[in-house]
Amino acid sequence: MAPQVPARKTPLFGAHQRLGAKLIDFGGWLMPVNYPAGIIEELKATRGAVGVFDVCHMGEIHFRGPRAAEAVQRLVTNNVGGMVDGRALYAVACHPDGGIVDDLIVYRVASDHFFIVVNASNIDKDYQHFISNVGAICQISNESDATGLIAFQGPQAEAALRGLTDANLAALRSFAFLPNQKVAGLPAWIARTGYTGEDGFEIFCASEKAPELWDTLVEAALAVCGKPVGLGARDTL
Repeated sequence: MAPQVPARKTPLFGAHQRLGAKLIDFGGWLMPVNYPAGIIEELKATRGAVGVFDVCHMGEIHFRGPRAAEAVQRLVTNNVGGMVDGRALYAVACHPDGGIVDDLIVYRVASDHFFIVVNASNIDKDYQHFISNVGAICQISNESDATGLIAFQGPQAEAALRGLTDANLAALRSFAFLPNQKVAGLPAWIARTGYTGEDGFEIFCASEKAPELWDTLVEAALAVCGKPVGLGARDTL
């Protein structure tokens, strides 16, 4: 019998413990399923104000080089050629026979730099698929461990985040992103993406800065009657 591999922890594991989260193994990661307020209250907070989600377990894989767009287009079904800098695109990556490898979001930083956010349990598999199929035509780097990602979702997300950044959030359209910004004084990229069905943002930062950013975002959410939110409410959202 193969030895059991311990579940991994995101950079926010300590923060979840301090907040009293119930932690479970989710795809090989120890993640909060809910906090003391409970799933229903967390759902209501996201629908009515803003919810803060740990999505640091997701993967970030970067494609660089003059043929980066060609490489990404070979991997996904949606039209990468129609993207401009600062835009994101939901798509699936497929096997040559049409079977789905993963669903993902593609971000265009520049004509020679794209990155893809992949599902947490598929990071290694996706990375190997990308390397084996297009690794010969551009540089591909798995920067998941170095990247923190926090979702800030709900109808009050823009108002609550506005006081923490000089970025022009009002002009940021759905599925657009702003690289090289600051949130609460920390270097960050701000994307108007998310899976909750609400308006909101996903904020990328260096993994070692994620706990500081999380604490600030949770404080901003609480100020508008929002809450940190776990997997239970996320799945119902």
